[in-house]
Amino acid sequence: MNESKKMKKSITLPFDENSRRLIIILVVLLFITGITKSSQFLNVGNVQSIGKQLTEYGLMSLGMGICMLSGGIDLSTVYIANLCGISAGLIIQSNTSGVAGIIFACVVALVVGALCGIFNGFLVSFLNIPPMLATLGSYELYMGISIVLSKGSTVSANGQFNILSAMTIFGIPLPFILFIICTIILTWIMSKTSFGNKVYLVGTNAKSAKFAGINVKKTTLCCYMISGILSAVAGLVSLSRLNSAKADFGTSYTMQTILVAVLGGINPDGGFGNIPGIAFAVIILQTLSSYLNQFPAISNYYRDMIWGIALLAVLVFNIYISKRRAKKAASK
Repeated sequence: MNESKKMKKSITLPFDENSRRLIIILVVLLFITGITKSSQFLNVGNVQSIGKQLTEYGLMSLGMGICMLSGGIDLSTVYIANLCGISAGLIIQSNTSGVAGIIFACVVALVVGALCGIFNGFLVSFLNIPPMLATLGSYELYMGISIVLSKGSTVSANGQFNILSAMTIFGIPLPFILFIICTIILTWIMSKTSFGNKVYLVGTNAKSAKFAGINVKKTTLCCYMISGILSAVAGLVSLSRLNSAKADFGTSYTMQTILVAVLGGINPDGGFGNIPGIAFAVIILQTLSSYLNQFPAISNYYRDMIWGIALLAVLVFNIYISKRRAKKAASK
């Protein structure tokens, strides 16, 4: 009993060893960029661009992280975001009531995201479909619905929704502030509430959690609902930034969200990791991506290969750390 309490305390700390390691990596990366590309990289315009670009897959990565902490995975985040963006775009197109119409479109998008997440959670928790297969099937469903709604074409917001991506507060892009707010809220939920503890326990051992009196199905359902809502927010940010939404936009984001979650210290088997680590991982990856853009000789075709190598390297490193931690625990 005492060991489980210790484990719960260690995994719900806002900043763990992995987060501190990521902060060091970020500082080193910024130091390198400052030396090699100081004028082109470390300027206000480029930093603001980084803040805008990371928000979309950053929000989806937070949702992916929540699902992975519960022992699952959500491969449909990108397609929920696209569906929500298309839904909002269609409402904005057909509505002439100005601000009220935009607010209504945002509410509809958030409701659609929540419902998609709940459906994913239902497939996983009540029908006991493996999370990977459940969300693989649902992403095809959501993409199909998006294609039907958009008639296979791009849905434009007609320039009526660009305020979200264009607005800055003290020079900080509003989308990035939104990402930070979501990170803070989720950090508090996962580290300071009973729901957060339940998620960690379900992810560690669902059967034990059930015997401990935790409603595993409800907890899992809530995790996927949160992921759906975060995807909806990402879809709205994308709609604002691009002034359009498309059924197959951002397909590469799926792998990036998994990479970010794992790099952020989330155990793919569930039960270990924290939210700040995901936020630091997002910032590191976007900073690295923007830095690579400064070198025309490096083709964008190498980008996926670099992300794949990084994902495998992080997985190997995390396995090594886990084994070393297990040996230390066994020797005590």
